Amino acid sequence: MNKESLPFSDRPAENAPGHWVLARAGKKVLRPGGLGLTRQLLRHCGLSGKDVVELAPGLGRTAREIVATGPRSYTGVDQDSRAAARVEQVVAGIKGTCRQGDAAATGLDPDSADVVIGEAMLTMQSPRAKAEIVAEAVRVLRPGGIYAIHELGLAPDDLDPEVGTEISRALARAIHVNARPLTLAQWRALLEEHGLVVEWTEAAPMALLKMRRNLADEGPLGVLRMMWNLIRHPDLRRRVLSMRATFRTYEEQMRGVALVARKPA
Repeated sequence: MNKESLPFSDRPAENAPGHWVLARAGKKVLRPGGLGLTRQLLRHCGLSGKDVVELAPGLGRTAREIVATGPRSYTGVDQDSRAAARVEQVVAGIKGTCRQGDAAATGLDPDSADVVIGEAMLTMQSPRAKAEIVAEAVRVLRPGGIYAIHELGLAPDDLDPEVGTEISRALARAIHVNARPLTLAQWRALLEEHGLVVEWTEAAPMALLKMRRNLADEGPLGVLRMMWNLIRHPDLRRRVLSMRATFRTYEEQMRGVALVARKPA
């Protein structure tokens, strides 16, 4: 596989966002708690026969999981036009579509969705943008609808704020995105501040670049594909190793967290 055939290879690896670096390396599951936590989250949403909106679907891996549950409709909203086009192909077999747009201003009708899902995207936003996106999810949801998120969490809940700031800075250097993870208690509070009632939470180790997690998420052939790409492309290998070093340094303080919250009827 040459460089030109890698996905999203138009930007040099040394300054591309970490999630696109991993995608170019062949990784398809880009969620902090892995595919297992995503599947737990989706099971708690009861998606069959529902109108589902996914914010920032990225490569469309979760969209595939959503479509497999038999929703009534699927709508994705992603700022990246290439990502939107990829997801459009994934959901073409059902009443599904994916548009380019802003998660904080989707343009969707109010009270038009039964479930809104967002994974690994609020973490990358400022406090103000986090609030705007949650408010938009609440606006789009019908009364009684569900907002479900899967994000990067910090632990424990009483983590020293200075340590949290240190982790955010280290992540920014490694992934080239100003990541701002929260503790599970802070994620819960963010949702509750917008009138949502949190019904379920779960956490999983943040093992995004560990072999056991990748075998579970990508399968043996997927892992071999990633290894081959990293061998062939030193620029990708340097970035991935840098990210892995940061994840290892703070592995006791980072985890994947998932929350399901309901808009009161």
